[in-house]
Amino acid sequence: MSSILDLKSMNLGEIEQIISSLSLPKFRAKQIFGWLQKGVENFEDMKNVPKSVTEKLAENYYISYAKIEKKFSSNLDETVKYLFSLYDGELIESVVMKYKHGYSICVSSQVGCNMGCKFCASTIGGKSRNLTAGEILSQIFSAQKDLGVRISNVVLMGMGEPLDNFNQVMKFLELVGEEGGLNIGMRHISLSTCGVVDKIYELMQKKLQITLSISLHAPNDELRNTIMPINKKYNVKTLIKACREYTEKTGRRISFEYALIKDFNDSAECAEQLKNLTSGMIAHINLIPANPVHKNKFEKPDKTAVYKFCELLNSLGLNATVRRTLGADIDASCGQLRAKHKNKD
Repeated sequence: MSSILDLKSMNLGEIEQIISSLSLPKFRAKQIFGWLQKGVENFEDMKNVPKSVTEKLAENYYISYAKIEKKFSSNLDETVKYLFSLYDGELIESVVMKYKHGYSICVSSQVGCNMGCKFCASTIGGKSRNLTAGEILSQIFSAQKDLGVRISNVVLMGMGEPLDNFNQVMKFLELVGEEGGLNIGMRHISLSTCGVVDKIYELMQKKLQITLSISLHAPNDELRNTIMPINKKYNVKTLIKACREYTEKTGRRISFEYALIKDFNDSAECAEQLKNLTSGMIAHINLIPANPVHKNKFEKPDKTAVYKFCELLNSLGLNATVRRTLGADIDASCGQLRAKHKNKD
C-alpha cells in the first residue's frame, strides 16, 4: 500500500485537487472531506458518495484507521490504554486520561522510535515507520467512538518523536482543529520532543499556540549523554538556547519533562543546575517518577524523595510540580504494551 496515499491525511484543498484531476463535480470534495473529518474508516461509509466515485478514489488512495486490538481499563482510575493495529499490521499505543477539565489522549506519532532514550520502552526495536496525519487522527476517532466521550485535549507524547515526523505532525495539527471534525484548538495540544533542535527552530517559525514540552531528564551533558543519545548531537546548552528563543518568539511557556531516576538525577546539585538552566525563562518543570522498563535497571525514587525534590526546586524559585500517575496497573507508559505484545508473539 506504500504506492497509494492516505486520504484522511489531506486537507480540503488537496482533496479538491484530486476531485478536479478525476473530472468529478467539485461539491464531491466537501462531501468526502466531511466524512473523513467524522472519522470514517472505509469508502463504503460515505453514504452520499456514489460507488463510481469511491472506486476511482480507491485506485490511488486509502483511508487510514486505528483498529482496537487490545483495551485495558485501570482499576485505580479511569485511564484507558489502547493497543491499535494499522492497515499494515503495525501496532501503536494511545492512552485516554480523565481530568477535571475533561478527557485527554496521549497519541503516538511513529511506530516505535529511533531516539534511543534509555528509560523509554518505545525505543526497544527502533522505529518501523512514521505515522500519517490520518493515523494520528484515527487514534482520537477510535477512542472517542469506543468510550462515547468527547476528547478535548491531545498530548503528542506517545510512541515516537513527533519532530522526527515533522511534516505529518504539522498536517495533523492543521486537521485536528477543523470545525466539522474533532475541533480541538491549538491551546489544548501539547507536543513533546527529546530535543531535535533544528526542528524546534522550524516549529518556532510557525508560531503555533501549542504547548511545547522538552524531555530534558538531566541538567548537564554528562548525565544526559548516558540516557539520551540525541544529546550528543544537540547538547544541553544548544537545546536550552533554542528553548529560550522559542519562548521569546512565541510567548508560549515551555514545559520541561524531568523523569526522576533514583540516585541519578535527583540530587541537590541537579536541582541547582536546573535552576541555572531555566533562570529567567517562561518555564514549568514537570517531574515524572521514572517507570521501570524492561531492559534497563533504573529505579523510581520513593514518593517522599520525589516530593522533596519538587519542594527543593520550588524553594529555588522554579515552577515545579509532580505529574499525577495514571494507569499504573495497566502499563500506561508509552511503548510498554506494544513491547509485551511483540515479545509474546
